[in-house]
Amino acid sequence: MGADYRALGVARSLGRRNIPVWVIKQGGHLVAAASRYVRRRVSWPEGEDAERIDFLLNLSVKNGLKDWALIPTDDYTVSLASVHHELLSKQYRVTVPRWEKLRWACDKRLLHELAEGLGIHQPWTKCISDEQELAGVDCPFPVILKPALRLTPNSLAIPKAWRADDREALFRRFKEASSLVPPENLIIQEVVPGGGETQFSYAALCKNGVPLASVVAKRLRQYPKDFGQFSTFVETISEPQLAEAAERLLAATRFTGLVEVEFKKDPRNGQFKVLDINPRVWGWHTLCARAGVDFSYLLWLLARGEPVPCVRGRAGERWIHTSADLRVALGGILSGDFSFGSYLRSLRGPLESAILSWDDPAPALLDLPLFAYSLGKYAWREKILSPVGQQFRPRGPVIP
Repeated sequence: MGADYRALGVARSLGRRNIPVWVIKQGGHLVAAASRYVRRRVSWPEGEDAERIDFLLNLSVKNGLKDWALIPTDDYTVSLASVHHELLSKQYRVTVPRWEKLRWACDKRLLHELAEGLGIHQPWTKCISDEQELAGVDCPFPVILKPALRLTPNSLAIPKAWRADDREALFRRFKEASSLVPPENLIIQEVVPGGGETQFSYAALCKNGVPLASVVAKRLRQYPKDFGQFSTFVETISEPQLAEAAERLLAATRFTGLVEVEFKKDPRNGQFKVLDINPRVWGWHTLCARAGVDFSYLLWLLARGEPVPCVRGRAGERWIHTSADLRVALGGILSGDFSFGSYLRSLRGPLESAILSWDDPAPALLDLPLFAYSLGKYAWREKILSPVGQQFRPRGPVIP
């Protein structure tokens, strides 16, 4: 369910083992649909959730897909498959838990309560419902406002987070966020110092809260720099302290399925603080296969009720989303965060690519024009906003 680079990794993992794969396309995400390992591509229909559930059921009945594994690859399709788990299970092996088991991972308010009850470190967090309640909040600035729960398809109009450095900015940001997200669905959270290089992940395939396979990784670069929508350069590591905290969370909920638990290491005290949970394939999941843990295939085995080997990923393997990472590099070099030479040195040695694969080149060829457009857009914006470019800016407001 999805056709971006996350879905591409799933299609390649299964397709290389001659397991038939179909892809449901949505929006402008197409790289997975271009893969030679995808046997059929179908378009996700417009409409409400009920219409999409009918579409999935009819797709199975008309094409003989009974007991195929249904693998969501984004937040919306995860919640859709989870909420309608009972109905979809009549035709598919649904690879996410029922909503009553999953909602703690999707709803950041419940995750906050669970972590607090287990004594797991997390940033200062507060749930709010309206402006009056906000007025009484005493918080450690800077903070961010972010949606607690996403049950609709992602919109570019809704940022991942709104940053506020003081109380005046917090009220301003709350009004802005409330115009896009119901105010009762917003939480305030302390900003832990540090960029993407301070973010870590514990990824696992679990059965009843017990990890069958796991990998720990460090996010070395991300885009955007401050509140990354996705990783661009990741390395597997060994970090027992982080793994212990994540495994306590998963055990408390008896979670079954794929999951990535995100942490940030606070430089002020060295604590790993839990930020978020992704109960689906994550952006860099293909790195795990290089590290010895092919999560997509193991998930397929689990869905079929077959034995799943217990494996732990080895440290020292690296992954890159090349087109996105080059954009990060350009911004970092222009801002002085790092040099061109240091960036090149970081690319030495074997790397797992998010999109490029010599046995399946079409997705990378499709990604090239998208990358060129992205770089051109970035360069134009930098020119307009640079000191030289300021001389040529029109007077009056500019609409980005």
